[in-house]
Amino acid sequence: MTEPILKDPRELYHPEKFKKQDQDTPALQTEMSPNPDCGEESYVGHHKLENRRVLITGGDSGIGRAAAIAYAREGADIALQFFPGEEKDAREVAKYIKEANRKVILLPYDLRDEEAPAKMVEQTVKELGGLDTLVLNAAQQISQPGIGKIPIQQVKDTFMVNIISMFSLVQAAEPHLPAGGAIITTTSVQAFNPSSHLTDYAATKAAIANFTVNLARQFAEKGIRVNGVAPGPIWTPLQLDQGQPQDAIPEFGQNSLLGRAGQPAELAPIYVFLASNDASFVTAQIYGITGGEAINL
Repeated sequence: MTEPILKDPRELYHPEKFKKQDQDTPALQTEMSPNPDCGEESYVGHHKLENRRVLITGGDSGIGRAAAIAYAREGADIALQFFPGEEKDAREVAKYIKEANRKVILLPYDLRDEEAPAKMVEQTVKELGGLDTLVLNAAQQISQPGIGKIPIQQVKDTFMVNIISMFSLVQAAEPHLPAGGAIITTTSVQAFNPSSHLTDYAATKAAIANFTVNLARQFAEKGIRVNGVAPGPIWTPLQLDQGQPQDAIPEFGQNSLLGRAGQPAELAPIYVFLASNDASFVTAQIYGITGGEAINL
């Protein structure tokens, strides 16, 4: 009898502690140790997103990078937004997309710019010939020891990047999105169990969860599904760019039920599922990929 292929989730990827490290803004995935696994070598497509036209924000690294690689291998063309200065990571993702024989356009836009969302959508529609799927993933996360230490400009920037840009992107994209299209947001376990050193970030993630469910109700009559993903501790450049207290990096993710941080590659299948026709009866949902921590809306 053939034995089942079983893998102990506690021992996958990088179960050990991380070395102490940080980076200046913008942090690059290519300079992390260990390098996050975004499915570059492991993700295999099954034609679930043939000829989709997808705009992904924050697609140069981490979760957005994993989604971009998976989407391309599933047959989608990709418009990849990234923060200016992250070109090195973005070009690397573009290489993987081209190797999958899919089209990619790079969108170096700062989402703090009010005009950026409309420009991004316009360029995507023009160069990809349309737009049917949005993956709203970009985020700013800056750790501060308490609310009294958070500059108000940081609060404004965090809200602008994390949630206000989502409103603008959806408004710009709505006229182009067809029935059967999908919107996937990235919220966080922080929306449900916030850390005291991430007050502004957690507040935006709670807003994204609410936004997702509200938007699903509005778009259902158009035949467009809207869902969100709530990651837990995932090893991405966001953590090294002031996203965690520096002394916390070695222990990052070690207190999850599975005893380790997650890798972006472990989220890619859920982003694919939520965009695909397999999720035809799924909308207004938040999927937790947290290593065991509960989420509750």
